[in-house]
Parts: sequence; structure tokens; C-alpha cells
Amino acid sequence: MPIIVQKFGGTSVSTRNNRNYVINHIKEAIENGFQPVVVVSAMGRFPEPYATDTLLSLLDLPNSCSSPREKDLLMSCGETISAVILANEIRAQHISAVALTGGQGGLLTSDDFTRAKIKDVRPNRILKELHANDVVVVAGFQGITELGDTTTIGRGGSDTTAAALASALKAERIDIFTDVNGIMTADPRMVTSAQPLHHTTYIELCHMAYQGASVVHPRAVELAMQANIPMRITSTYSKASGTRVSHRRSKTKTDGSFDRPVTGIAHMQGLTQIKVNTKDTSRQSQSEVFKAMASAGISVDFINISTTEVVYTVPDVLADRALAQLNTLGFAATVHRECAKVSVVGAGMSGMPGIASKMIEALTDKGVRILQSADSHTTIWVLVAGSELPVAVNALHEAFDLGSSVLKTV
Repeated sequence: MPIIVQKFGGTSVSTRNNRNYVINHIKEAIENGFQPVVVVSAMGRFPEPYATDTLLSLLDLPNSCSSPREKDLLMSCGETISAVILANEIRAQHISAVALTGGQGGLLTSDDFTRAKIKDVRPNRILKELHANDVVVVAGFQGITELGDTTTIGRGGSDTTAAALASALKAERIDIFTDVNGIMTADPRMVTSAQPLHHTTYIELCHMAYQGASVVHPRAVELAMQANIPMRITSTYSKASGTRVSHRRSKTKTDGSFDRPVTGIAHMQGLTQIKVNTKDTSRQSQSEVFKAMASAGISVDFINISTTEVVYTVPDVLADRALAQLNTLGFAATVHRECAKVSVVGAGMSGMPGIASKMIEALTDKGVRILQSADSHTTIWVLVAGSELPVAVNALHEAFDLGSSVLKTV
């Protein structure tokens, strides 16, 4: 029987009632001729007892004496508990099921504890269990090293687990079940006219995920794209078809064209813009700025370099550390705190004139000041003051007519 990988997030498995919805989706997959491999996250969110952050709080952070290896051992418990409980409740519905840890499921990782990388997937145990059971439930977010140590693979790791397993198992499809009915054209909490996307491409979804759309982890999208496995993002609590993801763009109902330029608006809050004056220093100093950030363990984003200055952003929570590092090297820097990055994403933008001008005009008409900008083939980014974020997102959503029914695809 063909394999389908289904991933359920922490909210979906947090209560017995929610898990009943999960089991209904599993039953539907079986009735449609699939063997489901189900990947689960830890149950609920802090302060619920088995949530990952709740487990970490037992270590009295940041004063914990535990090693990163021991932290991983603790953090992996939440997903393991979810897998065992869900498998038990599936069997209560007279469906044979077995629960596996990530390591038992064949996920071999590096030993970079708390942020391990998947090195290989050896799904022999899963395939063996599928011969004896209707369903295999695998704990997400975790793997095992060559030495047998349990590891975790970072936030969003259950999505990545699902995609990695789907690739290794040559699955027919990956279903990511969440709290919402798929990907929206913008955050519906900020834009009331946001519409569901019935179809999008891997590239578009990956860019939206990296730029703040948190429904699915971007690494999972990349893995699905590399393996050319169709993906679907949908709600645990409905039978909606959700958002289907593949290589090709879909046609619109109105004119059958593929030329819709913009797919959605993404945003990311909590950023600080740092400007470093390099006018009176050597060109080598530009690289020294980024070496300084790397040595402080700070990841930078939204980089613009000119002959007179280096401009980039860091998370607000790391701004003081970044400034301290620059000061020790004698660099003069100015900062703009509490900024937000707004991204216009669409594979149809490539080679189409007028997108940037429409974007700038829409923001200018609403009085939004653009602090920084950059672009690629599929994305245009602007940095704005955090207080102007709602106005900026709504202005761009309206300018590109993303609230229109034209987005409904065939």
C-alpha cells in the first residue's frame, strides 16, 4: 500500500477530544488506501505539563547545570509521550498501531545537541512495522547519534521529521495538520480580508515561511521540494482541502493564466536595524563587522552594504549584545529598535516590471516610512517601524488585490 506521512502539531494532540480529530484523519487515510506514518509534536504549550518549554522549566533555566546532551534527553520526552498516547488511542479504535522514537524510526543526526542536523534516514524499522501494523506513530523533533545519544533538531523539528521520513519512505504525500485551514495570503489576525491559498509552490511557501509565516517550517518545505513530494497544509479540525504545495503554479478561475504576480504578504516583528559607519575605515572593516557578529553568536539578516556604511538587522533581544561587540572593536553604530520586516512574495514577480513601484506607492500613500529594502526574483522586502506594521501589511494586501476571489484556483 502507498505510504502517506501525516504530521500533527502540539495543539492537535493536547487533549483526548483533539486526538479524536487526529484519529479520524488517520482512519480516512486508511480508507483511501494509504498506510499512514504519523509524526507528532509534544502535547500543548507552556504551562501544560508535557509541553517542551514546561519540561525545560524543570531545569531551573538559565541557571541549570545540565549539559546540552541532557537537555535533549529531557526535551525529547514530550514527543515520545505524545506518540505512545496516540498509538494507544488508535488501538482502542481497533486499528493496529505502534509508537517509535525518532531514533527507532531511523533518524540519524549529528551530535550538535539542541540543534542537531539530520545526517541520514534509515527507515527499515518503520517499513518492518508497516508490514505488521496499520499505522506507525513516530515522535517528531528528535533523532539519535551514531553513539546512541538522543538529540533534538530545533524548533519546527516535527515538520522537518515528517518531510525527511516522507523522502526516505518515498511517500505519496505529506499532510501537515495545524490549527488553520492552510496558508493564508496574510496573517488573518492582522488582515481581515486575508484569503486561503488553495495552491502554492514550494518556492513561494518556503519564502513565506522564512519571512515569518509560521504555519510550516521552511526546512520541511525544502526537503519536500528536493524529493518532489506533494505537500498539503490543512486544519486538524475540519475536512477542508487546505493548501496544496507543488512545483507548478496554479491557474486562476478568471482567466486561466499563470501570471498572478504576488502570492502573499509575510511579516516578521521584533527586529533592530543597526547601521555601522565604515566611511573612514578600510574596506576590510566591512567583513570585520560580520565576523564580530558571528563570534558573538548573532545571526544577521537584511544586509545592505555601501561604500560608507553597513546596514543589517538582528533580533531585538540580541541588539544590546551586538552593540557591545561593535563597541569593543571601535565601530560607531546607530540603531532603530522595534522594527518589522514586511515581505511581498510571489513566483510571478520574476521579470514583471512595476511590482516594486506599486509596493512603494502603496506604503507611501499610507504614510509608512521605508527604513530599508531589498529584493530577489520572488520576494521584495521592506523594513518599517513596528508601530506601522499593521498599516503596511494591509496596504500591500489591498494594493495587490489579495483579498479578491481571483485567488481561488482550479
